[in-house]
Amino acid sequence: MRGEPQKRISPKALKVWRLHGAIQSLVLGLFVIGTVILTTIFEWSVWVMVVAIGVLLLFTYTMIFFLPSIRWKRWRYEVREQEIELQRGFIFIKRTLVPMVRVQHVDTVQGPLLKRYRLSTITISTAATVHEIPALDTEEADELRNRISLLARVAEDDV
Repeated sequence: MRGEPQKRISPKALKVWRLHGAIQSLVLGLFVIGTVILTTIFEWSVWVMVVAIGVLLLFTYTMIFFLPSIRWKRWRYEVREQEIELQRGFIFIKRTLVPMVRVQHVDTVQGPLLKRYRLSTITISTAATVHEIPALDTEEADELRNRISLLARVAEDDV
């Protein structure tokens, strides 16, 4: 059995994922503020307010500090001549092998947060599904996209 893939995604992914978690927490915070206001207006039990604030604090910690760190530590990939290996997961580690002969096309995707930190996500399409390698430096993502495309073409020619 092979060891785990050796390549890691960019450390800047932590910043992007933490910022994304902060945005999600702000949205949830608006609902919690609404709950606090409604609790005050309708004189609901104080526990409703305490639970809402507790959920917000737990969600914020999880989405900004805990999950991005774990996600970054677990995400690994490796591109070989015959296959692409992806590894991710927290409690359940998922390892995927994508044969080069199955690769139909490869794209790079860059949203506003990724663009701000000069990162890109590679999407690898097969007939059955789409696989991603998230948050690579843009230059590295472009090189990897071209390499996968070339290897997929070579693998297709060999068949």
